Amino acid sequence: MYLLFISVHGLVRGQDLELGRDADTGGQIKYVLELIRSLCRFDEVERVDLVTRLVRDASVYHDYGRAIEPITEFPDKARIVRIEGGPNEYLPKEQLWDHLDILCDNLIEWLYGQPRMPDVIHGHYADGGYISTRIASQLGIPFILTGHSLGRDKRKQLLAQGMSHQEIEEAYNIDRRINAEEMSLANASLVIASTHHEVKEQYSLYNYYDPSRMVVIPPGTDLDVFHPPRGKEKIAFAEKIKHFLTDDSKPLILALSRPDERKNILTLIEAFGKSQQLQSRANLLIIAGNRDDIREMDSSSKSVLVNILMLIDTYNLYGKVAVPKQHGANEVPKIYRMVARSRGVFINPALTEPFGLTLLEAAASGLPVVATENGGPVDIVANCKNGILINPLDKAAMVRALLKLLRSDEAWERAAENGIRGVHAHYSWHEHARVYLDKVNKIKAKAKSIEVALPVRVRYYRNRAIFSSLDDDLIGNSEALASFVGMLRKYRKDVAFGIATARRIDSALAIMRKHNIPMPDILISSMGTRIHYGAELAEDDYWAEHINHMWNDQLVRRTLSDVPGLVLQQLHEQTSFKVSYHYSPEKAPSLQEIVELLQRREITANSFLSMGQLLDIIPSRASKGLALRYATQRLGIPLENTLVAGGSGGDEDMIRGNTLAVVIGNRRHEELSQLVDLERVYFADNEHAAGILEAIEHYNFFA
Repeated sequence: MYLLFISVHGLVRGQDLELGRDADTGGQIKYVLELIRSLCRFDEVERVDLVTRLVRDASVYHDYGRAIEPITEFPDKARIVRIEGGPNEYLPKEQLWDHLDILCDNLIEWLYGQPRMPDVIHGHYADGGYISTRIASQLGIPFILTGHSLGRDKRKQLLAQGMSHQEIEEAYNIDRRINAEEMSLANASLVIASTHHEVKEQYSLYNYYDPSRMVVIPPGTDLDVFHPPRGKEKIAFAEKIKHFLTDDSKPLILALSRPDERKNILTLIEAFGKSQQLQSRANLLIIAGNRDDIREMDSSSKSVLVNILMLIDTYNLYGKVAVPKQHGANEVPKIYRMVARSRGVFINPALTEPFGLTLLEAAASGLPVVATENGGPVDIVANCKNGILINPLDKAAMVRALLKLLRSDEAWERAAENGIRGVHAHYSWHEHARVYLDKVNKIKAKAKSIEVALPVRVRYYRNRAIFSSLDDDLIGNSEALASFVGMLRKYRKDVAFGIATARRIDSALAIMRKHNIPMPDILISSMGTRIHYGAELAEDDYWAEHINHMWNDQLVRRTLSDVPGLVLQQLHEQTSFKVSYHYSPEKAPSLQEIVELLQRREITANSFLSMGQLLDIIPSRASKGLALRYATQRLGIPLENTLVAGGSGGDEDMIRGNTLAVVIGNRRHEELSQLVDLERVYFADNEHAAGILEAIEHYNFFA
């Protein structure tokens, strides 16, 4: 079995993880690496690749610029593969969306250079899900989704904190994230959640929520690394906190998380600061990521850390709270054991916790817990009976729970022993990986990969291609069109000519004949649902079989039959894979509202609005961009040698990614305005075919 994991954001490396460095380098990365290591212990797993983004940035370690990094324990089985996607510098996940199509194109090119295709892809978070959906749509490889945290739930929390919809969108690109999550849920063969709470409270907010395709597999804990104190182990980290504390013989209350407002550390400090009983009983140890200089941290982390220091000053907690600047990932297990030896307590006061891996690590270390009642800790504490759940905003309840465990030797020992037993029984990595592989084998047995149809990529004698839409793009300026056709004839030995249109093939051929457009080498018609090659118009039958996945055109028609402002186009514009409407913007809902309506009916489809008045609904595995990538792959023409011309929303996914693109002068501004700042997208001044000729000169295309 060959498994491909995709985890795009954050800083990912095989050793010495910088967990807590920022909001993107947290539990997700640790989970993915631990799962890979556990899977590699099974003989049936031959290879696991973890794909992430290549980063060459002086502000981070050079490790993140290595294209291939074997994972030390299993160098012959597992490796990290870093793929270029966007600029070299390290970017937060909210700024990655415009670069994911490039990363996806590069990844598919890389996959075609490997000895075999993966059996299953596993996408992590919304960005990994987006890329997995694109690859699955192009190659027919089944994929698994693990969302980790979800956009709809996050938006709900941010609105509750007082942010406006506009502020949330500007800060988090939340609409693109949610749309990616919806399409991932629509296309995934399996969705893995960590807790039942996650399924019921987070995934249920989505239109494509389907419990039959969801399974709860709690993450595991490395029981060789996380274990109770043994003998007289000397823990060097104790020296790092001594200078903070007046009386270091007291038990420790440990909070360990990245400096994120949602982790609710400030409420914990306020509760501690207001309770003289708690201060007399224990010291507070806050491990909030790593820092050299707070002034150089990102704004959200800086805000949390500055407020931590201000609260320590406000409540005069000097000598009672330790906030060390640095800790290594290898020190974390020892920190848990140090706190357990002090007969302290671990607390996770987060506003919500999708799972709670730190709770398992604490439990395995023999450390009782106090945890938020919102999210994954509900399952963990129910299974392990190792602590107390609290409302994270109730400071008095937080203090009572901590004092209950700190004051009673019997309560402390019972929680500690239960935690150790419970983790071994319910949360080992071996058991997690065993259940995971059982599910993967069932998915794999049903899968049919596009690799079956294309065992060897055909090498075409032309090494570059030009694709254009038809109406209002290629057509509209007869003089420029004649010049363009003359140029094609001049370079016919070098360039393949392709047309990608929403028209049916017969309609496309008629208008091409009318305007003396030569027969293309590749004709993509009906919005990417049909592909024909050469003068003989040989149809790619496998493409039709491939895109039929989860498609129901009759259900689309029934769902949209009563929507105002939508009128079915004439019969000759409809096909079994394309439902086309005239769209009246004055009467019809927005495209996003139509997409959400289809989602609520669990219709898996792609929707495109072109020229502001033509709406096409097609299978989720089809689009002009997906068909173009499939065809150029078959013909062996690199995407970076492919010039794509378009001017409306239906052309967007052709334009994004590694193609050389031109948005022609008579474009629909509102439909393609979001492409202005993208790499490899040229906005022409000239209209119609003249805009394409302008782009050929701009790119020096034939050189």
